[in-house]
Amino acid sequence: MSYRISGLPLAPFAPLFKLDDRRLAALGVVRRLADRQPGFPCRVSLRDAEPGESVLLLNYEHQPASSPYRSSHAIFVRENAREARPAIGETPEFLAIRLLSVRAFDAAGFMTAADVVEGRDLAALIERMLQGDDVAYLHLHNAKPGCYMARVDRAP
Repeated sequence: MSYRISGLPLAPFAPLFKLDDRRLAALGVVRRLADRQPGFPCRVSLRDAEPGESVLLLNYEHQPASSPYRSSHAIFVRENAREARPAIGETPEFLAIRLLSVRAFDAAGFMTAADVVEGRDLAALIERMLQGDDVAYLHLHNAKPGCYMARVDRAP
């Protein structure tokens, strides 16, 4: 089964980089400088920030479904991020190097399955989970801190 991993669009985050730290703080957003790699995974570019690169740390509602599984968590966005466009079946390196939690959801936003996998083995788990008729999409999370990483949909 073909699938595509996708990151977040840049547009909602781009204006935040023009704000000073005081205005960001009022919005619950923190500007950081990456001090290691990996460690600051950008949800727009699907890459880890380079040391010295500016990132924003903010809360993002990744599961806006009107269900008990509605959810948000902290994410990083790189200041100079470009939207990632992974090829069908491609696993971005920033996922391949992490322990991931994979969560399957139905069209109403209810979780139907979940598992944990080393990123290098992600493709096989995605293929297996997307075979379920009740699965509309998958969310990938960094298994240790629990934060949202990316979404997976069946490829057309």
